[in-house]
Amino acid sequence: MIRSKPSKYKILIIIGLLAIISCGNYLPKQHNFPEPVDTRSVIIQEQTKTSYEIDGVYASNEFDGARLNDFEKINDSTYRATITPENEPINESAYYCFEIWSDADRAIDLQLYYPGHEHRYVPKIRLEGNEAWTRMDTTLFDTIISPDLATLKIELSARHQHVCGQELSNSADNKFWSEGLSNDHQNVQLEVIGQSKKGRNILCLDINEPKIKSSPAIVIMSRLHPPEVSGYMAMQAFVAELLRDAPLSNAFRKKHRIIIYPMVNPDGVDMGHWRHNAGGIDLNRDWSHYRQQENKIVAEHCVRTIKKNKNKVLIGLDFHSTQEDILYTLSDNRKSTVYGFKDIWVQSLKDAIPGHDPDDAPYDLNTPISKGWFYLEFDAEGITYEVGDETDREFLKSKAGIAAREMMKLLVFR
Repeated sequence: MIRSKPSKYKILIIIGLLAIISCGNYLPKQHNFPEPVDTRSVIIQEQTKTSYEIDGVYASNEFDGARLNDFEKINDSTYRATITPENEPINESAYYCFEIWSDADRAIDLQLYYPGHEHRYVPKIRLEGNEAWTRMDTTLFDTIISPDLATLKIELSARHQHVCGQELSNSADNKFWSEGLSNDHQNVQLEVIGQSKKGRNILCLDINEPKIKSSPAIVIMSRLHPPEVSGYMAMQAFVAELLRDAPLSNAFRKKHRIIIYPMVNPDGVDMGHWRHNAGGIDLNRDWSHYRQQENKIVAEHCVRTIKKNKNKVLIGLDFHSTQEDILYTLSDNRKSTVYGFKDIWVQSLKDAIPGHDPDDAPYDLNTPISKGWFYLEFDAEGITYEVGDETDREFLKSKAGIAAREMMKLLVFR
């Protein structure tokens, strides 16, 4: 029996099918967490971008990262800034950020009003022309009247000043920092891996110094929640330590790949959101079905990179902020690739920082958060690295550097 040769058309179909199957192997899995969360997009209320003027006093939210929903005069010496969230329900992260100035020198009482929500952040102030931020003296503000109303005593002049719950750090700042690392270190590759719901770039930094595709990997994330700037600062200090020209860091980079997603939620950051993305969803509850564009982009890029190059993810670190420094780790029944690492790491932090007792809070899988995703997707040690909102900025940077060094010590000779 004579068999005909397959046509070029059939060959192309077969090649296409094989390519589809191959790509399919690089897609992230869908995971069944014990406490599923509906992460389909919901309606948000966008703030109106404008500058207010009342009797020579001005306030503005016309910049990325601002949050100011209304501005009004209460009496001759008191003005009120109203701050509302992007949607509800939402956790108590009443973030605010605006510019304020006056056509003449004057002292005012400035009320921060969050209807139905509680005050959280001590004001951070930056004067026009300065790079440095100053944490407001707590004697200059109070929340005695009601939990949703804080009153600040503030001196105004023609010189603009930012008044923000946390230091302003938007997507442009993240781009500047990321490009700086890429320009300063030849083995740091910066890539735009996709766009957010509103079209902002999502960036990835890939540190792959030895160019060994199968090197064990560390994955780092930050800014899933917009106002969590202290966690973002800790992430930057942690990465800086990994990139140091020092024997330990150099040895670590020769054996490990480091993949960083420094700002997963650029829309929420630039829109001044309290918690959510432009789809009105907490991105750290969407690591199951990836219904939000940002999670889908990051998950697919991470899985494709890891699987294509046959890396083994050892640790997944997600940097956040809360009321105090704390490490959320996996419970002991979850045996990761580096099982036992986190207990030794936490103890090493305690030993390395006199007087500091790291708060380790292990718990099992519950809602679809990144910590659980790292474990379910890669068998990696998933850790949520939380930094206090008001933790001293120099201390949080020092601690993050020490945390990076202690991690490298434990893994470099593995």
